[in-house]
Amino acid sequence: MFGKLFTRVANEVAFAAGKPIAFIICCLTVIMWGVTGPIFGFSDTWQLIINTGTTIITFLMVFLIQNTQNRDGIAIQAKLDELVRVTEAKNAFIGIEHLTEEEVEKFRRQCEAAAKKADRRLNEFGATHRQRRSPSKAVKAKAQA
Repeated sequence: MFGKLFTRVANEVAFAAGKPIAFIICCLTVIMWGVTGPIFGFSDTWQLIINTGTTIITFLMVFLIQNTQNRDGIAIQAKLDELVRVTEAKNAFIGIEHLTEEEVEKFRRQCEAAAKKADRRLNEFGATHRQRRSPSKAVKAKAQA
């Protein structure tokens, strides 16, 4: 039950924090704080108010936003895994996010090599196909004569 409540609150706070009005409110707060500086004589308490407020908000937001990003990343990964599973892609790629950095790099190099090989084949096919379709200059000259 706590997990669902936390997820709902984290989503709503992260969504609200990303709105332009949230940025405007933060800017207005800082401006109001700055304007009150002369009133409070730029005292240590006056400075402590903004420092404490921003520290607390930042501390809490880090956890809420990280939770939201973690869930988004997991959901995207699950969707990609399903696409890999139902297509002709290699199922070996499912779950590679759990491997070490070196193992993932090995997969990346394999993909890069396969892509380069496919590009070469495509270029060779295109060159062969163009040669078959375009008549030689001698044939063109005969046709024009």
